[in-house]
Amino acid sequence: MAYQYVAYNTKGDVVKGRLSATTEEAANELLGYAGYQAISLKVYVPFLSLDKLTEGLFQVKPAEITLLYRQLAMLLESGTDIAASLDLLQQQATNRALKKVLSEVTSEVRGGNQLSVALDKHPKAFSPMYSRLLSVGEQSGDLESVLRQVADYMEKEAATAKETKGALMMPAITAVIAVVVIGLMVMFILPSFTSLYGALGVELPPMAQMLITVGEQGKSYGMYFFLGMLVIAGLGFVYTKTPGGRYNRDKLLLKLPLFGRVRLLSELARCCRSMSLLFRAGLPLPEVMSLAIQSSGNIVMAKALGAVQEDMVKGEGLAQPMAKNKLFLPMMVQMIKVGEETGSLDVTLQAVARSYEIEGEDKMRSFIGLIQPAMTLIIGGVVGLIAVTLMSAMTAMYGEGF
Repeated sequence: MAYQYVAYNTKGDVVKGRLSATTEEAANELLGYAGYQAISLKVYVPFLSLDKLTEGLFQVKPAEITLLYRQLAMLLESGTDIAASLDLLQQQATNRALKKVLSEVTSEVRGGNQLSVALDKHPKAFSPMYSRLLSVGEQSGDLESVLRQVADYMEKEAATAKETKGALMMPAITAVIAVVVIGLMVMFILPSFTSLYGALGVELPPMAQMLITVGEQGKSYGMYFFLGMLVIAGLGFVYTKTPGGRYNRDKLLLKLPLFGRVRLLSELARCCRSMSLLFRAGLPLPEVMSLAIQSSGNIVMAKALGAVQEDMVKGEGLAQPMAKNKLFLPMMVQMIKVGEETGSLDVTLQAVARSYEIEGEDKMRSFIGLIQPAMTLIIGGVVGLIAVTLMSAMTAMYGEGF
């Protein structure tokens, strides 16, 4: 790895340069051997580098991390040391980004760092929450078991996300096809009747004239409309990347009719499962809350958890601060209160997570069941309107003697 440094030499002059070393500690040692006293030392990243250009194309997928944790647990149980296990997994990796990350992690481990510390330096690939759990496993001497627990958690989370995406895929495809079909009918089929009706001198009914006008305008200015929609979508995407935009987007997702409830249940289930896993590992509740906030995928939820954490530190417990925010549903608050009183918070959190996952799955199926008939009615209604319009135009022709 290349490092860029600013340092004093033996004469007291400031020098700048770059050097290669496996770790930051090794780079400091090399500077010391050369008689330099480091002022600043950081990883050198060129403005245009192959790593930057390919970072988006070769991302580390959660499924690959899950498999990595399981394989690492098996190798450690077989008696292989961590560095050798990581070397073997690096050789087997087919993802370029994962191979590079594992190379750096292996170097860190060989340099004397713990596995959790090495993984924590790559938050894009390894969640800080999981790294902290692995740290607990290292301290307790039960790293293999923790690796499997994390892998199980990641598989459950991935399965839930896959089910949600799969359930929404068919309605989305149906909606796109409906828009395309209706657009083609309005823009190309209806205008073809204009010349016929004009040659016959027929005065079209208002509805027919309106649809034909819409079709002609769409055919003439359709490209501008499409480009305008692209610009609006692009601006909306950029806005959601800002802190305020992302907050408003996440808030909207939780308030959408029908789907908002499903989203809320999913976020609460994920939060409860994460907290249960962390609490069961033996972490103190303040740290559990901090890691749950970091791992939350919704800013609104993270902000609500932050407020709970502030009140919890003041001695109000966990259930009482949650009761102040309507985002946390009554059953969750009640179950957490029971868990605090009985000392089984991890068990109650897991039960809440499972309950909300089941409810979310049921509501998602109901939501999908409503979308498909609604799309059918909309498509049928528009096609029927076009058919009635054409029939009314023909009736107008016959009414005038044609």
